[in-house]
Formats: sequence, structure tokens, C-alpha cells
Amino acid sequence: MPGKSIEQTIADAQAPHTWMPRTLGPLPLTMMGIGVTVGSGLFVLTGTAAADYAGPAITVSFVIGAAVALLVAVSYAEFAGSVPVAGSAYTYAAAALGEFCAWVIGWDLMLEMTVGAAAVSVGWSGYLEDLLGVLGIRFPATLSGPDAVLNVPAMSLVFALTVVLVLGIRLTARVTTVMTAVKVLAAIAFVLVGARHVDPANWSPFVPAPRASPTGGAWETPLISVLDAQATRYGLVGVLTGGAIVFGAYTGFDIIASSAEETRQPQRTVPLAIAGTLLVCSTLYVSVSLVLTGTVRYDRIDPAAPVTGALRMVGATWTALGVATGAVVGLAAVVLVMMMGQARVFLAMSRDGLLPRWFAAVHPKRRTPQRITVVLGAGVALVAGTTPITELAELSNIGTLAAFAIVSGGVLRLRVTRPDLTRAFRVPLVPWLPVLAILACVVLALHYPLVTWARFLMWMVLGLLIRFSVARHRTTGPGS
Repeated sequence: MPGKSIEQTIADAQAPHTWMPRTLGPLPLTMMGIGVTVGSGLFVLTGTAAADYAGPAITVSFVIGAAVALLVAVSYAEFAGSVPVAGSAYTYAAAALGEFCAWVIGWDLMLEMTVGAAAVSVGWSGYLEDLLGVLGIRFPATLSGPDAVLNVPAMSLVFALTVVLVLGIRLTARVTTVMTAVKVLAAIAFVLVGARHVDPANWSPFVPAPRASPTGGAWETPLISVLDAQATRYGLVGVLTGGAIVFGAYTGFDIIASSAEETRQPQRTVPLAIAGTLLVCSTLYVSVSLVLTGTVRYDRIDPAAPVTGALRMVGATWTALGVATGAVVGLAAVVLVMMMGQARVFLAMSRDGLLPRWFAAVHPKRRTPQRITVVLGAGVALVAGTTPITELAELSNIGTLAAFAIVSGGVLRLRVTRPDLTRAFRVPLVPWLPVLAILACVVLALHYPLVTWARFLMWMVLGLLIRFSVARHRTTGPGS
């Protein structure tokens, strides 16, 4: 079934019961992008990817992730200038590829943002436990940490942030700006202090020799290495797998695009915010990963709290306390903005009838999608309370790569079907740049373990079953 026209999509966004005010300027939007981008990738996944996959070459993994993100970001910038409404990749797929593809990518984004927010919540709880541990406060093992039956701190964070989101976009933007400034300062403090303790010997070998994964068997083998299970960690495969894992650290521009409907002059502001976010975040990631692996050997990094753990190992206890505080504050900002972005995707899907239209209504005074936000908060809290961070991160990232590939393909499609469309920003070197972005996404996705692919495919099959059930209800239900 063809999707709505772009003109109709923009008109629906201005309907009295669903419109949202344009209040975000370039600085708040960029801070929101940095706020959601600088998070678990910096404070959590840096250590996991270095210790388990890439070694000191995690720096190269971050460069690879940044290159792929840049390839995809230009496609998002073109769409944001042409279709400046909520929904991000879902709305773009609906405009370029029709309703079926829009449902697929909307279901995919549900996986990306919901599971991603849950993953960061779990990472946040690890840093909170680390911070409180310095003060002599310990959570029971059953309520926090990797062996928790129910991760109560992670769930409590999600509930608190749900309240902030319900209260309005202005409050959300202010809270995010403050949180982002705190965590950027924490990252800079780590680099400045940690650089004094760097031992170049820790960077040797920069790319550790490839070896087999010690646990997990075939299910934990990257898909691309199925024929060579002896080379699943380190080496070139490990560097690319590390790039696939940390790639999710660059997905803030996806959230920026989802906020286009609430942005002043989105045709200009959104591309500027995307560019600023990628520049600031890639610089921080490369700097922190170099200092981290230079301060502590990659095989001795604490996966739960790698940055503060490294500072404690070299005796910088007070700096570790400050960085832990910044991480706790900063990771909360990531969860806040990811949940905000997901709520906007749900709002767009509800406007189109792919989710119950009851969700499309916004609060008459606060102009926030209150119903969607509350339901989303409950779902994220449940996942965060019961699932380990590594599984969540990999599952979220593979969904992200699928969405990015579809958006890049949508640019190609819309250039053919709507050459007349006004484009405030145009992707250069079409078709080569979008095709290269699609190929890069595929290459990174092939480096996820088989178990992640299996979970992703099961999620997508479930989404298709729901989609066909909804379509059948439309045809046979009351009023058809």
C-alpha cells in the first residue's frame, strides 16, 4: 500500500489535537544530540569492546563507526529538510517507500530506541553502584549489577525520566543541556588526568592477534566468521566487530531528526545540529579510547565501569569520583533523549493508523504525547530491569543499522519519484554515497553474533505478523 504524500504528512502534523510547538533552536538541539550520543558508548561500551574484541585498536573501531555514521547522516539531513515532522526514519520511509516499509522501519526503530534506552539504563546503574561504592553504600546483588534478579536502580531512572518527558519539551531540553555539559566535562577530565598515566607499552600490540572466543560457541560467533570460528576476537574481525558494537554510540543524529517537528527552521537547524554532534562526539570517543587503553591494558579493563576503573587503578580516586558523577548524570541524559525520540516515532505511527490513534493525542496544555510516553516508560523499565547490557546493546545496534540502510535507500527512491521536492540540503554524489552507506551498514551488521541475528529476525517476524493482523482488521473490522 502506498504511503501518504509528503504534503499530507506535513498537514497531519499540524492537526489541532496532535501538533507540537517549534521551540528548539540550534544549541538546544545540538546539546540533545550530544546528550544522547555521548553515553554508554563512552562510559561503558568502550571498555567492553576493547577488552572483548578490538584491544587498543578500539580507537580504529570508533573511527570506522564515525565514518559509517557520517555516510548515513547526510541522508537524514536531506530528509529532515524535506519532511520536517516527527518520526525520523519511520516518517522518511513512509514518504519514500510506502506504508509497508514504513511499518517495518517503525517496528525496527521500536527495537533500536526502546532496547537502546534500556541498555543505557543498565549501564547507568553500574556507574551509580560504582559511585555509591566509593561512599561505602552497596546495593544488594539481587537488586543491582550483572547478577541482579531485578535491576531496581535502572527501573527507577526510567520512571523518573518518564515524568520529565510528560512535563514538556522545554523542561526536557533544559535538563538535557545541563546533563550534557556535566558529562562532557567529565570526559575531558578523564582525558586530562588519564593522559598523565599513559604507558605506551599498553598499546602494544595495537591490534592483538586473532583468537577464538573462550565461551558461547557458534552462537557467539560473528556471522561473517561462521566459516572460521578460530578468528572471532581481535585481529581485523575483532576491530570490525568492535566498530559494530560501538556504532550505536553515534546514533544521536537519529534522535535529532525525530525532533524536527519541534525545531525552529528545521531545514537549517537539523543539518547543523547533526554536523556539530558528530564532530564533538567523534573527537571525545577517539580521545577517551586512546587514553583508556594507554592507561590500562585492554585485558585488565573493568567492563562494568571502564573509565572510573582505570582512574582508580592509577590512584586518581578523587577524579574517578568526579567522572563517575558525570557518567551517572550523563547516562541519564541518554535515556531521556532516546525515550523522547521513541515517543515521537510512536506518535507518527499513531497518526498514520499503524498504531492505535488513541496514542496520537497530545496533552492540551503541555503539548506532549503523554499517553505514548507513559506506556513507553513502562516497557523500557521492564526490559532494563531484567536484561544484561551486552545483549541489549548488540540487539539495539543491529536494528539501528537496518534503519539506516533503509533511510539511505529512501533518498535514492525519492530522487526518482519526487525530483520536484524542495530540498534544503542535498546528499552529494548520488547514487554513490547512499549506496556506500548501505554497504557499510551491511558490513558492520555481519559482525554481530549469530544469536543477535536470530533475536533480530524473530523480532522482525513478530512485527510482520502484527502488521498483517492490523491490515486484516482494517479490512474486516467495523466500519470497513
